[in-house]
Amino acid sequence: MFRPCIDLHEGQVKQIVGDSLTDDGNQLQTNFTADRSSAWYAELYFKDDLRGGHIIQLGPGNETAAREALATFPGGLQLGGGVNLDNAHAWLDAGASHVIVTSWVFRDGILDEERLNKLVKAIGRKRLVLDLSCRQRDGEYWIVTNRWQKFTELNITNKTLDHLSSYCAEFLVHAVEVEGKQAGIDLDLIEKLAAGSPIACTYAGGAKRLADLETVHQRGNGRIHLTIGSALDIFGGALKYEDCVAFNRQHAR
Repeated sequence: MFRPCIDLHEGQVKQIVGDSLTDDGNQLQTNFTADRSSAWYAELYFKDDLRGGHIIQLGPGNETAAREALATFPGGLQLGGGVNLDNAHAWLDAGASHVIVTSWVFRDGILDEERLNKLVKAIGRKRLVLDLSCRQRDGEYWIVTNRWQKFTELNITNKTLDHLSSYCAEFLVHAVEVEGKQAGIDLDLIEKLAAGSPIACTYAGGAKRLADLETVHQRGNGRIHLTIGSALDIFGGALKYEDCVAFNRQHAR
């Protein structure tokens, strides 16, 4: 199924090339900068009942825009970017259906299960999404953190997916190397997620045409959702947003 997104950078809705966001910002490649607010997009998703999409804060300066979107579609959108034990509840109270966490539960590239357990105890696994965005290295997919620049010591395997599924309701997985490039989806990663994950997964990265939704539906055994960003006409692309909404309605029957 199609899942929408609202990516925020410096308070604006943007679509960027995923691996270009660095600490100094010198390498940033922007595909699209919206002249509409985050609330406008949230209202659109609300009208079309597109639940399960995500708001991602790409760095500081995005809290106001994030809160405006959540208030427009309360309970309909997930919130990620800078989430930790201290602010997770506040984001849920602001209207997020789930909070999305990656970097905070990794330290020096190692999964910090003490932190993860504390977060689950505080908000419950049903309100938590783990972001397992990854890059390839030596023929395997490795989870990356800190704006997708740092490799962790945890790779995407059936064992990893099974273990982490006990902590959360869903996985969000960006294929970092194709994210924002409209260069085609990573079918190997999609099939790996479909075969190994016991919980719902949302995949993001490389989608460029309506047929990608059908491909992910089939190759993902109906278990993988697809986020489409830069390719959509509402973000300056050629793919009609309304066709993606129609796809969901057709497959919801």
